[in-house]
Amino acid sequence: MMTDWASAFGNADLGVEQALADLEREKQKLREVSKIWEESTTTVRAKDNSFSMTFDGRGELTDVSFQGSKYRSLPPAQLAHHIVEAVRQGRNEAMAKVEKVMGTGATGLDFAGVAGGKVDPMEMMNSLLGPMLEGLDGLGMSVPDPSDKGKDKKSE
Repeated sequence: MMTDWASAFGNADLGVEQALADLEREKQKLREVSKIWEESTTTVRAKDNSFSMTFDGRGELTDVSFQGSKYRSLPPAQLAHHIVEAVRQGRNEAMAKVEKVMGTGATGLDFAGVAGGKVDPMEMMNSLLGPMLEGLDGLGMSVPDPSDKGKDKKSE
């Protein structure tokens, strides 16, 4: 008896192909984000122009520059408020550059959340690779669960 493998596994093959295509698109986005992280800077000025702050591509503060001596005449609470406001604005603008490249894409992955520490990278990768692994399971191939790594199989 001959088996028609194309029809038997057609749906699983499509799932794997789609997952691989999604993975490749996300890898390209990650390459673009790496370039932003390495090369991009964002500079913001305090509303009163008393200082400016520069942030790297990851949104980390790299430089503070005071213009003149205006900052010296500000009440400490007001200067502190301007500093916090500028840090928040600079980080948001830096992260917006990453979000523009990454978005959420067809996979619904939140790369800005990962960059900002709000999303677990392993959860994100599992959501990306999940459809591919399900497709392999549909082909009758056993795929080890990475969360089982290091568990003692003898005790089961």
